[in-house]
Amino acid sequence: MYIYPEDLKAKPMLWLWQLRDIGIIGVALILSVLALVQGLGMAPLVITVLYAFLVIQMDGSSILDFLLRMANFLFLRQQFYKWGLEE
Repeated sequence: MYIYPEDLKAKPMLWLWQLRDIGIIGVALILSVLALVQGLGMAPLVITVLYAFLVIQMDGSSILDFLLRMANFLFLRQQFYKWGLEE
């Protein structure tokens, strides 16, 4: 028995993450644990957990997507305003 999503072009998901993000989190977690064992500190592990939290998908969007859109709107993309009277 196969269960297909309604939209076959949707990105593959596993629990709350996209499969691409699961791969990134898994590799980063392994490297973070190795860094912790070698005595390089907790920073890589904290960054990995923060990334895992930011990419949780809810209704097709994540916190990271929102932060990127906000940074583009406020800082990275030029806003264009056209003033004039419409007749």
